[in-house]
Amino acid sequence: MATIKDVARLAGVGLGTASRVVSGKGSVSPATLERVRKAIDELGFRPSHAARALLSGTSRMVGVYIPVLSGTFYTPILQIIDTELRAAGLHMVVAFGVGLGDARNQAIEGIEFLIERGCDGLIMMTSALLDEDIAALGGKRRLIVALNHDFKDIPEQCFTVDHAQGGRLAAQTLLEHGHRDIAVIAGPSALVDNVARIDGFMHELKANGVDTDKVWLVESDFSPQGGWHAAKALVESKTPCTALFCANDEMAVGALSYFQEAGISVPRDLSVIGYDDTPSAQFSAPRLTSVHMPWREMTQNGINALLNRCYDLKRPVARSFPVDVTMRASLARVGAKAKSDKSGKSKGKSKSE
Repeated sequence: MATIKDVARLAGVGLGTASRVVSGKGSVSPATLERVRKAIDELGFRPSHAARALLSGTSRMVGVYIPVLSGTFYTPILQIIDTELRAAGLHMVVAFGVGLGDARNQAIEGIEFLIERGCDGLIMMTSALLDEDIAALGGKRRLIVALNHDFKDIPEQCFTVDHAQGGRLAAQTLLEHGHRDIAVIAGPSALVDNVARIDGFMHELKANGVDTDKVWLVESDFSPQGGWHAAKALVESKTPCTALFCANDEMAVGALSYFQEAGISVPRDLSVIGYDDTPSAQFSAPRLTSVHMPWREMTQNGINALLNRCYDLKRPVARSFPVDVTMRASLARVGAKAKSDKSGKSKGKSKSE
């Protein structure tokens, strides 16, 4: 395989001159440029990624850390990131943890891995890190953006949504449909965004006269299996309820599966509302009403902010990402028969699909 030295030798120029031609930086006379390009063609020279990084001073790689590589939540976000980076001539390198457990050390190790691989900047989605972990990154923290979490040390580099408001909207939607006997499948209490959405949900119920001490609530793990087992526990508890709020769509889909197996009709016997509005919500049976999080907008603006920092670009950056509710077939008024989905958006905070 030809090297940059071979190109310089064949073109009869110094190594520095050949490097300037390859990198596109620095001045070279037209005649010399032509000789070097001819040598590159004759030798079939293609600079390695490491060589390009050495010549340009950047790796053209952006690292991404996520807590776990599974489910329908992170996949669409990774697709957005990869598409945007490729359009900018960049590449994505992903590191991920293995789920709950020692999540903080997993995140620290994953971020160290990405830094050691020479990534120009990092996008991280984790609530396991502490502010002191961010501070420990020193100068590297300038080239990081956080999605779906806030860190005190880097507030301008954090892009998230109002999960407390999302929880309030879920509660308002159920209340508006006449539901007051409500059950909840929460996510892990160690996750800040889960706590925010559950707190918002409960506060809204309480503000509307619902005794939240009597709300049936169980903590699960954000997985379909967790939702299935939690729904089974709800049915076996014989708790009277007309609606169920699941703190993410994957648990809601698992719950729907259990209800179908148990002969419980949704929404005739029990209405269900999820959270996140992931692709799985569109294709569940019945299609799932869900609190819509504007993940695409949040992710796009986080990417823009990072590219501005890493490559001195001037991309626009927004920081406000309102949430709403996507209405589908899994939610009905108390005592109402199931209705087919209607197309179009309704006024206010909800939309229909």
